[in-house]
Amino acid sequence: MNKTTMDNGVIAQTKKWLTDVIIGFNFCPFAKREFDQGKIRFSVIRERQLEHCLQSLVDECIGLDRDIETETTLLIFPDTLSSFDDFLDFVEMANELLIEQGYEGTYQLANFHPDYCFAGSDEQDAANYTNRSPYPMLHIIREASLEIALQSYPDPEQIPQRNIERARKTGLEKMQQLLANCLQQDKTED
Repeated sequence: MNKTTMDNGVIAQTKKWLTDVIIGFNFCPFAKREFDQGKIRFSVIRERQLEHCLQSLVDECIGLDRDIETETTLLIFPDTLSSFDDFLDFVEMANELLIEQGYEGTYQLANFHPDYCFAGSDEQDAANYTNRSPYPMLHIIREASLEIALQSYPDPEQIPQRNIERARKTGLEKMQQLLANCLQQDKTED
């Protein structure tokens, strides 16, 4: 299987996760509009060295600076960062890099991982599935757009708690199955 076919498979699985979990459960009330309008860029990063992964983040921020039609980007890392602890270290480095590059206040990062576990949470807590994804990924968010969206959304500070309650009500088995189904997505699909 060639790189393009493999990347298309990763993107198809990520889109299924986005539609079935993130949009399907309204974990991010702003995702559906951007997804439906095609304003989300999906970028598969095959680099294995952290320096190259971090450079991909900077390159994507530069790309977003130039392309105002793209609202947000998901950087997907299918070949590295499989350890959640290593991933958290990477997220910290990525946030520091955004500041060093002058992007503080312009972009912010959200992060997702197949083994995501909130601090102090049990690994088997269904609430972790609000941030569990098929692959490790960074979500680059335009802060100005987020601020505008939050102004028109009632009680935005309640979003995380509503998401936790929704995931727990759905239950661990169902959340596990939803994520597993995303990985079953046809890997040759765009």
